[in-house]
Amino acid sequence: MDIQFFIELFFSGLTRGSIYALIAIGYTLVYGIIELINFAHGEIYMLGAFTALLIAGVLGIWGFPTGGILIVAALVAIIWVSAYGYTLEKVAYKPLRGAPRLSPLISAIGMSIFLQNYVLLAQTSDFVPFPRLLPEMEFLEYIDYIMGPSDFLILISSAAAMGALTLFIKKTRMGKAMRATAQNRKMAMLLGINTDRIISLTFIIGSALGALGGVLIASHMGQVNFGIGFIAGMKAFTAAVLGGIGSIPGAMVGGLVLGLAESYTTGYFSGNYEDILAFAILILILIFRPDGILGKAKVQKV
Repeated sequence: MDIQFFIELFFSGLTRGSIYALIAIGYTLVYGIIELINFAHGEIYMLGAFTALLIAGVLGIWGFPTGGILIVAALVAIIWVSAYGYTLEKVAYKPLRGAPRLSPLISAIGMSIFLQNYVLLAQTSDFVPFPRLLPEMEFLEYIDYIMGPSDFLILISSAAAMGALTLFIKKTRMGKAMRATAQNRKMAMLLGINTDRIISLTFIIGSALGALGGVLIASHMGQVNFGIGFIAGMKAFTAAVLGGIGSIPGAMVGGLVLGLAESYTTGYFSGNYEDILAFAILILILIFRPDGILGKAKVQKV
């Protein structure tokens, strides 16, 4: 076995797995709070990439330094797309909270199609090049065969975002309110928690992480397209189910496991099988372990 090639595939898998994890957390946060699969979440990720592209283009015309453009573009994308997530919850999901469970699911699919076509009409169906904004990192010179600047940025940014989210959920009042709402929304309301605000906050956080993933992957791949959200969203959903839908650590683990599995499949077999592998994993998990790796089965009282 070629050890260097194995290590290269390992870091490649961590890179794509980190992106899946960022998106999967959005799925799992929303499901944990209101038990809804937000199928429009992949398009939130896509909007993050396009927003960063537009901001980077404007700042480039104004003569901003290259290093600062990516930071400002990422911050604006996160804020702007978080507003999209907030609006999405108020318009498409809040009116349907008391409706049969199929209704918000159909609404989510409808919003996914709407956002795809909205960007298609506003932009183009072609792949649009994303500017090269990352400087060379001299300290990566000795390992540049396994990790480039964009890979390093993805790993560091994803780890920081996941760490910050974990601290927020465990240590802050709003985080504790989110956990209480996820465990029992009615009891949380009786204790004085504004569950409407918590649900909105959940969508904002999930959208922010999805937007960050969109910016990072656009910088890594060097191009964006209106359709990038669909496949990435479905794979992130697979990662969330794999780790245990509703479990934040499960979403992280599921994303990394799926990313590594795809990377090694591509490296040792063929890239044609990576999509097949992802959805085969989803089917197998749903059949043999529907609660996922870290998920817990719900106990129903009778």
